[in-house]
Amino acid sequence: MAARATWKGFLRLGELVCAVGLYTAVSASDRVSLHMVNRKTGHRLQRRFVDAETGKVVEREEQVKGYEVDAGDFIVLEPEEIAEVTPKGDKALTIESFLPCAEVDDLYFDRPYYLRPADEASQASFAVIREGLRKKKVAAVASAVLFRRPRSLLIRAYDDGLIATTLNHDYEVRSAQEAFEDIAEVKMEPEMLDLARHIIETKAGRFQPETFDDRYDDALAELVRAKMEGRKIAPPKQSSAKVVSLMDALRESAGLAGGGDKKAPHEKAPAKKSAAKKAATKKSPAKKPAARAASRAPTRKAG
Repeated sequence: MAARATWKGFLRLGELVCAVGLYTAVSASDRVSLHMVNRKTGHRLQRRFVDAETGKVVEREEQVKGYEVDAGDFIVLEPEEIAEVTPKGDKALTIESFLPCAEVDDLYFDRPYYLRPADEASQASFAVIREGLRKKKVAAVASAVLFRRPRSLLIRAYDDGLIATTLNHDYEVRSAQEAFEDIAEVKMEPEMLDLARHIIETKAGRFQPETFDDRYDDALAELVRAKMEGRKIAPPKQSSAKVVSLMDALRESAGLAGGGDKKAPHEKAPAKKSAAKKAATKKSPAKKPAARAASRAPTRKAG
């Protein structure tokens, strides 16, 4: 793998240990990068920390972290004090338990990493763990100190390697019950459900992330390219939404989805794919083609 590991250590399952590396699976480095500049001079701006009371710039050596106990009243925490009380890492990713993949709540997913053996000697042990997870259709819950913080991770078999996803703590996940508590119960007519089912069936597809466009980033790239070339671009036209009843909206959507048929047919849902067929259609996450990335990147005009 060409990329550098963001963390190196050992994957431990009881007495089975193998050297591994974590590699970033998701990156924003291909996005159009903008900076803050001085409109008058065109020079890039620098960010400085300023004392809120005196207005004076505070140099790096005088900057410390603090916890606000009252408005404007802080307890200062020195770097040495924080380091002394926080858990020390032992460079081990320790598997603590296993659970069925179907029981995993992805609401707790934080950030995914590719997990792979760090050397040739570790490949056999790594393969045993990977294939054990795959055949039992389970995920492993592991713990480690990553980037100075204790983290829980969910490890799953993926292609020839593993995916290790850091998990949010329970206190970080907002209550779904509180978020949805004021949603009223709605009584729906059978025709509405038939129309909704018809729309879903006619628009059924496969998960193809390579077809997802980042229209915001594309628009920024085109704006930068246009300004380099000294041309103007017309803003995109905004579509106006018609105000219609729920039933009319469903009927019209069903007609558009079904090629003009305004009524939802009362047909049986298509049979589910077999497990073997699903496995055969599994794809690796698509990577942005180099040609497409190059065409999006603004380049300065020669001369």
